[in-house]
Amino acid sequence: MRPRFIRVLEEASCTTSQGGGLAAVALSALLMLSVAETANAGIVAYEAAGADPASITAMRDDFRAAVGGGTTAGANGSFGGLRREINWDGVPGSQSDPALMAGDFFNTTSPRGAKFSTPGTGFLVSSNAGLASPVLFGFPGDLQTFSAQKLFASVGSNVMDITFFLPGTETSATTSAFGAIFVDAERNDPNGDFTRMEFFSPANTLIFSRNVLAVDNQGLSFLGGVATAGERIARVRITTPANFLLSNGVRDNEDHDFVVLDDMIFAETAVVLSNVAEPGTVGLMLAGVLAGVAGGRARRRR
Repeated sequence: MRPRFIRVLEEASCTTSQGGGLAAVALSALLMLSVAETANAGIVAYEAAGADPASITAMRDDFRAAVGGGTTAGANGSFGGLRREINWDGVPGSQSDPALMAGDFFNTTSPRGAKFSTPGTGFLVSSNAGLASPVLFGFPGDLQTFSAQKLFASVGSNVMDITFFLPGTETSATTSAFGAIFVDAERNDPNGDFTRMEFFSPANTLIFSRNVLAVDNQGLSFLGGVATAGERIARVRITTPANFLLSNGVRDNEDHDFVVLDDMIFAETAVVLSNVAEPGTVGLMLAGVLAGVAGGRARRRR
């Protein structure tokens, strides 16, 4: 069956050739843009927030069920070949606070198909109790864990990107769902900043953007999105308020909220391009159709 946006184009061409003129093309253009807009709105959000792990566990479980997979993790956090999870506790001491974790750790050492990047200096995974570096990055009064013991934070920047690959390879891939647990996304940041999650398509088009639910100090928030209209997620961007970790016990400033992450969950990665028309693609197709119509009318006038 032909995708709907192609059928609309064919109908526009047919109508024009029968003398319907530019009005028919304009109507078809509106239909096409409507289809693209609807498709890009096909991400269902799962969100919850509260003071402790019990406050968000039910929503986390609903998200897991929507993505699919079993209850027991296999190798590299794989649940039945349908979803993968990262809880940071498997990151060894050699790549935990005070040492930085390699951005490709979860595509090479523990191949789950995710790479992390940041404009900052890297990523820090908190240490376990009893080691030299204090737990929870040295901020036990502001942070708690959802799954003990480790947390995850970008260093030197409040922006991080997660891009997807076939696990253990350099082959770019996409996923159909992504969710994460946020720690200390406070209710009243004095500067009005929010923690935000964004999904981007293989064409780098924004297909989902949502602020994380706010909580009181030390609280936990969950936000996830599941594609329901064929969208494919090639990159996830997480932006926290303009404060970030510099090292254990040291933050960039005290004027903004300080947010870190715990568990991440995403659908198994695959090399699947989106079957939804990107708005940019639709625009180019419209331009071509309109140019053809205008050219045909000019030739007939001559």
